[in-house]
Amino acid sequence: MSQGYRVAVVGVTGAVGQEILRVMERRKFPVSELVPLASERSVGSEVMFEGKKVKVRQLKPSAFQGVQVAFFSAGATRSREFIPAARRAGAVVVDNSSAFRMDPEVPLVVPEVNGDLLAQKPGLVANPNCSAAILAVVLAPLHRAAGLESVVVATYQSASGAGARAMQELENQVREFAAGREPKAEIFPHVLAFNLFSHNSPVGKDGYNEEESKMVEETKKIFGLPGLRMTPTCVRVPVPRAHSEAVVARFQRALPVEEARRLLAKAPGVRVVDDAGKNIFPMPKDASGELDVLVGRIRSVPGDEKSMAFFISGDQLLKGAAWNAVQIAEVLAQTGGLSG
Repeated sequence: MSQGYRVAVVGVTGAVGQEILRVMERRKFPVSELVPLASERSVGSEVMFEGKKVKVRQLKPSAFQGVQVAFFSAGATRSREFIPAARRAGAVVVDNSSAFRMDPEVPLVVPEVNGDLLAQKPGLVANPNCSAAILAVVLAPLHRAAGLESVVVATYQSASGAGARAMQELENQVREFAAGREPKAEIFPHVLAFNLFSHNSPVGKDGYNEEESKMVEETKKIFGLPGLRMTPTCVRVPVPRAHSEAVVARFQRALPVEEARRLLAKAPGVRVVDDAGKNIFPMPKDASGELDVLVGRIRSVPGDEKSMAFFISGDQLLKGAAWNAVQIAEVLAQTGGLSG
């Protein structure tokens, strides 16, 4: 790697932006200068990075001069508006938004799954939807061994998927409930505390909401399987952080449970938590703060030897966003995809 890169983080004051800073510290990503960027209302505030306070600057085209790596985590509108300026300035961009994920010219990357695409040294790399990224890490070693045919998945998505304000809203609702007051919903359309509801994204004419459609299309692209059959049901649950998913996957050949467990145990980015004797399986409280995705409840499907069921938990802010983005930059740095 280089001695250090000039790194911009767009949306630095948001939940994912803050996690990108923490992950770069944790991974010792070589940063010669941090350029923290946010909207005008955050300009002048400070973020902590490597024990120092750094002032937030305004997001504008000229802010990318001299930047070598730019992480975007400020939503699709900001990405579409400012990524062209970052690219013109010579920065390699890793975008956490949905803006370019389905662009055929832009690689959609989970390094453990299709990191080979980074060898082409792309100037713009899209980070997948959080639920798709967490799922892909676990499916990848099984797909390589047996060939993926179809996936049925139900997600249990935490408040963190909607950002820092949503996490705070859940905490406030719990406090209100405990105090005997009626909880209020402002960020979410319904009260999340002691409740769950279908994912709060618009439902299309086909009956699937946007989150479900993203999971389908992005999983197909990540694996290069345009014909993959996939049926997701995305649900928001009263968990502060880390998403969970109940999965039934069907393969081209029978995959014995013990073989699947061995494959998952040695797969990068995966940790098997599957102690039936003690009834210990993946839980969001254990996945929170972890870079790996936890997998357990690995079991066969009666009457269908080619299908397998399992349960996963992964930190939405890490493998579902910040860690995957920094991981992409790490691979690019190691393979000469970053100038410096």
